[in-house]
Amino acid sequence: MKNTKSFDVVSLGEILIDFTFQGYNEDGQKLFAQNAGGAPANVLVAVQRLGGKTAFIGKVGNDMHGKFLLDVLNAENINTDGTIVDDRYFTTLAFVSINENGERSFSFARKPGADTKLSKSEIKTEILNNAKIFHVGSLSLTNEPSREATFFAVKNAKEQGCTISYDPNYRAALWKSKNIAKKHMRSLIPYVDVMKISDEETELLTGFCDEKKAAKALFDKGVKVVAVTLGKKGAYVYCKNGGAYVKAKPCKVVDTTGAGDSFWGGFLHKISKSEKDIENLTLDELATFAEFSNTVASLCVGKKGAIPAIPHRNEVERVRKNL
Repeated sequence: MKNTKSFDVVSLGEILIDFTFQGYNEDGQKLFAQNAGGAPANVLVAVQRLGGKTAFIGKVGNDMHGKFLLDVLNAENINTDGTIVDDRYFTTLAFVSINENGERSFSFARKPGADTKLSKSEIKTEILNNAKIFHVGSLSLTNEPSREATFFAVKNAKEQGCTISYDPNYRAALWKSKNIAKKHMRSLIPYVDVMKISDEETELLTGFCDEKKAAKALFDKGVKVVAVTLGKKGAYVYCKNGGAYVKAKPCKVVDTTGAGDSFWGGFLHKISKSEKDIENLTLDELATFAEFSNTVASLCVGKKGAIPAIPHRNEVERVRKNL
């Protein structure tokens, strides 16, 4: 990958407030902590904290939550020239409950949320033109005009030689039906070069529950590198040289919010710094990237919240030295 562009990773999509359950007060009322979230933004924070350069394209409301999110991105030195502040719509909110195993359930305030109202005319193509990797999720596909904006941006970035990254997060509450979700989430795959998918989404995106069959199916559709995250079992990576399992790092799980995003941020960071085109990366190299990314994710799940829990490069290096 030729190192001539300003940004290692540019992402487009949702940025929102995660109100994460923190317990109860003395009157028995639930307490929630305000955290910045949204998968595409989480990925950028991971890349940035590992030493990369990033930019975010999206939309927030002109409200207290939107201002908070912009402050968070700016504090991370993520470029926000492509982030729109809109007076007409409220910033999207997500309320996150966590069970005893650290697994999450979601309730959304997004009817509509500002992130769904990003239009293609608001996208600054000069930012896309300066990206090595352009990353998107699937929540920008749930509604118009953000769906059209996503496809416009992906096509534009691909024409400019960007590597296209895709992480389809399925949130049932944000889709009218599972079949509609399947249709739109699958529609982006033909444009994708590198893709992360969780073991919970393999059947939805490919028709296969087995991670090996799912990865091969995505590869056959043109995706050059596939990573299937397997929770506490680690990850399975697949490319033209075949597939490999990479074990997870043993860790105490406090909160899985941001785990997949931090993994993918680590993975994209390694790709961006490899100076290789995506199709020229070997299976051994990709397995090494996944092993590094597992370390990033293991540190993330040890703390509450998404962005607050994503580790910095020195933390990752310290852990890896002690392995």
